[in-house]
Amino acid sequence: MTDGLLPILYLIASVTFILGIKLLGSPKTARVGNLTAAAGMVLAIVGTIFLYRHNGQPLHNVTWILAALALGTAIGWVMAMRVKMTAMPQMVSFFNGMGGACAALISILEYKTAMAEGLATSTGHSLATMAGLIIGAVSFSGSIIAYLKLEDRLGDIRFGGQQLVNNGLLVATVVVGGALVVGSLSGISTLYLLTAMALIFGILFVLPIGGADMPVVISLLNSFTGVAAACGGFLYDNMVMLIGGILVGSAGTILTVVMCNSMNRSLLNVLIGNFGGASGSSSGGSSGGSYREVSAADAAMMMTYAKQVVIVPGYGLAVAQAQHVCHQLEHELEGKGVTVKYAIHPVAGRMPGHMNVLLAEADVAYDKLVEMEEVNAEFPTTDVVLVVGANDVVNPAAKTDPTSPIYGMPILDAELAHQVIIMKRSMKAGYAGIDNELFYRPNAAMLFGDAKASLTALVNEVKQV
Repeated sequence: MTDGLLPILYLIASVTFILGIKLLGSPKTARVGNLTAAAGMVLAIVGTIFLYRHNGQPLHNVTWILAALALGTAIGWVMAMRVKMTAMPQMVSFFNGMGGACAALISILEYKTAMAEGLATSTGHSLATMAGLIIGAVSFSGSIIAYLKLEDRLGDIRFGGQQLVNNGLLVATVVVGGALVVGSLSGISTLYLLTAMALIFGILFVLPIGGADMPVVISLLNSFTGVAAACGGFLYDNMVMLIGGILVGSAGTILTVVMCNSMNRSLLNVLIGNFGGASGSSSGGSSGGSYREVSAADAAMMMTYAKQVVIVPGYGLAVAQAQHVCHQLEHELEGKGVTVKYAIHPVAGRMPGHMNVLLAEADVAYDKLVEMEEVNAEFPTTDVVLVVGANDVVNPAAKTDPTSPIYGMPILDAELAHQVIIMKRSMKAGYAGIDNELFYRPNAAMLFGDAKASLTALVNEVKQV
């Protein structure tokens, strides 16, 4: 009875994963999709613990497994409940790294078990073991470095010949792994050497990548973890683990390609381009142009008498935790008969979908979040664009300056609106470390200050109009 029931539970869980990813494709159904996939995972875990049989014997160490699950659940719950929207990318990187570590540990334990029991393994089994170890270790160490960089605890580290070192280490890692697969090398010490090589490569792989490319790095490392988990599913002949890993790996890969297309850059260019790092930062204002400053009262007047206002959110909105005040401004403007929309750029923020999650937390209606391809057609007829903490995604240099590192990147055409109000703390360059031509356009004005304080002032001024 139990032998037939567990595969059925795995099939149901696999279907929930597929359905969950499908539902995650829309903000309206994303929450349901997340819960659906989570329910499928719970079903698979419970089924494995209580129904799994190996040579007729149930799973061992159930008490330890349940204790570990309880501890991990408690830690994850606390972290998820306490995390701020500004730290969401860091948490995603951290959790993703833990998944990579689990995949690597599975491979290590499988190899050690085979060595201790003198088991002969097939080439396919050995290949899955080494692939899971290498990819999982790279994902783990790379994700931890990404976490530290996003937390501003670690800067970009570059040195002469870095790409040569990285490529050499990658080749050496693959060669050692291949030798373990075919049997020309063996032993636990060699396995640990391979693990160390993969961990070091993961560190060196992410260290030089600039901050503006972090959304791409996060999605790429996420795909690595999925592939590593799929290798674990192959090792254990576990269909739900295999399907789940394949889904995560393929989804992460597709998202990585989409993000690269949104930046008009190849993945290779992202990995070796060193774009958006601290070393390339500038203080802003390098164009030498003059800018116009506007007061909160004047900005509120412009927006109140507009027919349509488009808000462009960026990472500065998240830093200031101003999403709720921004939603309040939207409410006040709509009370005056103004149509308000939000223009969402695919790489705004520090991870894919960062702005969507941020605004959803403030209960902004999903249909007000308009993607770049759709909203760009509306900018020429928009009265006022309010840029809140965004910089590079509205920089016209992407279309006009062939020497700019963002040249060719699709941007939000905010400069085509009748009036543009840019909210920033100062004229300092954005995360990509380059100046913004939009600041000096005749139809643009700067509203300096903390995003939350400035939005609060706008709300108060709109109420008085």
